[in-house]
Amino acid sequence: MSDHSLLLKTRLGEQSMQDFVRDFRRYLKQDVMPGIRQVFDKQVSPDYERDNGRPFENYHEVRRTMIANDYYQFWSAMQRRSQEMMWESVAEPAERQLDELIARAERLAAERPAGGSLELDPELPIPRYHTAHDIHLQPGAYHTEFTENDVAAGAIYEAGLPIYIDGELGPDNDRIGMALIKFYEGKFADARPKRILDMGCTVGNSTLPWATHYPDAEVHAIDVAAPCLRYAHAKAELAGVPVHYAQRNAECTGFDAESFDVVLSHIMIHETSKAALKNLIGESYRLLKPGGVMLHLDVPRGQDPFGQFMSQWEVYNNNEVFAAYLTDVDLAALAVAAGFEPGKAWMDGAPPYTGINHAYNTQGFKWPTLVAIK
Repeated sequence: MSDHSLLLKTRLGEQSMQDFVRDFRRYLKQDVMPGIRQVFDKQVSPDYERDNGRPFENYHEVRRTMIANDYYQFWSAMQRRSQEMMWESVAEPAERQLDELIARAERLAAERPAGGSLELDPELPIPRYHTAHDIHLQPGAYHTEFTENDVAAGAIYEAGLPIYIDGELGPDNDRIGMALIKFYEGKFADARPKRILDMGCTVGNSTLPWATHYPDAEVHAIDVAAPCLRYAHAKAELAGVPVHYAQRNAECTGFDAESFDVVLSHIMIHETSKAALKNLIGESYRLLKPGGVMLHLDVPRGQDPFGQFMSQWEVYNNNEVFAAYLTDVDLAALAVAAGFEPGKAWMDGAPPYTGINHAYNTQGFKWPTLVAIK
């Protein structure tokens, strides 16, 4: 990861632990997990078809069968433990450096060298889909504040991400944002957005590419998590990139109607809820100017019953609860129900900015993306 003064500094033992966890997760993905498919193809699937007179019809049937398989249980247990170890490996240096990180963030927020802004709302209700469980098992999730002016959740998230994804999002963890920009330009070559909103920005890794790529645009980014926003704002100011961060809910942002050219998100919608998904798509429609574009990119849900089953490991073992519903939902239909015209809302795929070896979809990888034009 590219170094900057907000990034956690590790001692030798801490770095060794992080390196071990990263290698452990890589081993599980590259050497252990492929065996699940082999077991499924050579043993589980033939046995099921023999006993039932037909193949698996959906991922629910695959799950009910596979969770009893010894090989899958072994991988699943190790994968879960690796996720817990990942957070343990970054939490310790974060706790040790927290006072220093807060001081740096406060100084950057006060000086605002890049000209961005930070708006926090301590009265904003945190949605239950954040408070009911720790998303990704991150202790306290993204929103919990352990001390005044806390930035711990942001620092822990950024330090954990390259371990979680094995560095595949690049040295700045920004390649999802870059992929969506490339996709947007490919679809709308003449577009010159002047006002952009990134929903669910977390620490701004995917926001900064938009602000850098469109320097004449006014870029806003929102999230409900104050610790992440403080970190994101300080990081943007440190990078010299003006972004206007605000603690707001994507379901009801408070921005003026028809005030943005592009409303987008990067792997956010699978961390919401059924009601929230409808609300945030409706809010996207309300915020867009006529001719504006909505882009909501999310994680792949699998290309067959087995792939869908494997993608749902995160649902049952990594607190990605809503993703179970998202596998079957028709996002384009929700966009039409929100007001977009039929034919102007569709599902597409944003190719990765660079090569990526996604755990469950290694062939023809694309980020599923809801696209709509107002």
